[in-house]
Amino acid sequence: MTRRYAELVALDAVDLRIESGAAVALTGPSGSGKSTVLHLLGGMDRPTEGTVDVDGEELTARRLDAHRRSVGFVFQRFHLLPALTVLDNVLAPVLPRRVDFDRQERATELLEAVGLAERANALPSELSGGQQQRVAIARALINRPGLLLADEPTGNLDSTTGREIVELLLSLRERYGTTMLVATHDVEVAANCDRIVRLLDGRIVADDQVTPDGDVLGRLGGLRP
Repeated sequence: MTRRYAELVALDAVDLRIESGAAVALTGPSGSGKSTVLHLLGGMDRPTEGTVDVDGEELTARRLDAHRRSVGFVFQRFHLLPALTVLDNVLAPVLPRRVDFDRQERATELLEAVGLAERANALPSELSGGQQQRVAIARALINRPGLLLADEPTGNLDSTTGREIVELLLSLRERYGTTMLVATHDVEVAANCDRIVRLLDGRIVADDQVTPDGDVLGRLGGLRP
């Protein structure tokens, strides 16, 4: 897939296949195309050339609304609504529409999963940065998304809190069977994923597997230096 903005080529003929349930890190310098990949996969943008296929079917304009409801987003900035409680922030994505589950029950379950059940009635301003990101993660999972996209989720956090957030994301990925893509500059975040895709100037320049022991394998299966 290719994405151009006027004369700027943000992505240049990128061919990326992701297995269901995988945890993939997108790395590379600022402007390399990481966020553009997330926006295209999440249906927030459309490719100039090529297609985005989900479960073997092209993501067309007709399918966008349904697809967006099956995707969860976590950003560097938490984007919580300051006037709403923690619980209501988690509920916000599903309040305007009909759902086939108990909203309150699921939001409460998610707050328990991220360790914030006791702060359900607090306002975002009463929480630390790490706690606010946990609320944002719970909100992203309220629809039980098949795909979770995280754009620099630890960028505004100190290293200890960032490590806790990564561990939380990975544990929730396993718990709910969610496929996860994380755009990150953080080497430690990337090393905790199953696969590391490196972008440079809108192209994939490396696509490596990470072993359970943390070793990084190159395309041909050999250890990378």
